[in-house]
Amino acid sequence: MISVIFDLDGTLVDSEPNYYESGRRTLERHGVPDFTWEQHSRFIGIGTLETLEVLKDRYGLRAPVEQLLAEQNAAYLELARTRTRTFPQMRAFVERLHGRGVPMAVASGSSREAIDAVLEGTGLAALLPTAVSAEEVGRGKPAPDVFLEAARRLGAPPGDCVVVEDAAPGALAAHAAGMRCVAVPYVAGTAGDPAFAAAGLLFAGGHREFSADAAEDWLFTRPATPA
Repeated sequence: MISVIFDLDGTLVDSEPNYYESGRRTLERHGVPDFTWEQHSRFIGIGTLETLEVLKDRYGLRAPVEQLLAEQNAAYLELARTRTRTFPQMRAFVERLHGRGVPMAVASGSSREAIDAVLEGTGLAALLPTAVSAEEVGRGKPAPDVFLEAARRLGAPPGDCVVVEDAAPGALAAHAAGMRCVAVPYVAGTAGDPAFAAAGLLFAGGHREFSADAAEDWLFTRPATPA
C-alpha cells in the first residue's frame, strides 16, 4: 500500500516568509541588520539548526547556536500560529488521500514545536497526525533519516513511500531513502537542479503548476519503480 510523506515548509504551507522574518529579527538582534530574502532563500530546505550553524560562522556571532535557535523558534512560533497559509491544491491533495485511507506523515527540518504550531494553526493536524522533526533523528536533510523515521512510524517499507518535496535537499533525502518523489520546487528557477532529476513527478512551475488531480492520477496509475 502506498504511503505519502510530506515535507511541511514550502510544500504543504507557505511558511518561508515567517522563517525569513524570524531569522531576520534574530540576526538583527545580534548585530546583523541587513539579512535579505535572497540570502535566506539559499537555505530553503535546510533545517533551522543547520542554517544557524552556518550563519553563526559566517557572521562571527558570539551567541551559542542553542541560544540563536531558541530565539528564532520563539519568533517563528509567534508568527506561525496566525500567519501561515496552506497551499490550496496541497490541502485538496491531502484531503483526497485522507478520503482514500492513505497513510500519511509530515517529515520536516523544523522543530517539533514549530511543526505542531503550523499543523494546528492551519487545521491540518487532524489529517496528518504523524509528524517527525529533524530534531528527533541523527541527521537532517539531505540525509534520509527523517523520511526513514516517518516510514517506520507509519509501519511502511521505504519502497512503498512517496515523498512530496519542494527543495533540493529534500529530494536528495527522498532518493537516499529509496522513496519515490513528487517535486514541487518552491524557489523559482530551481526546477533544473540535478537533485530533482530522479523525481518521479516534477511540477517545474512549482505551486502555480501543481494540481491535486495530476498528483493523484500519477500516484495511483503509475507503478512503483526502484528509487
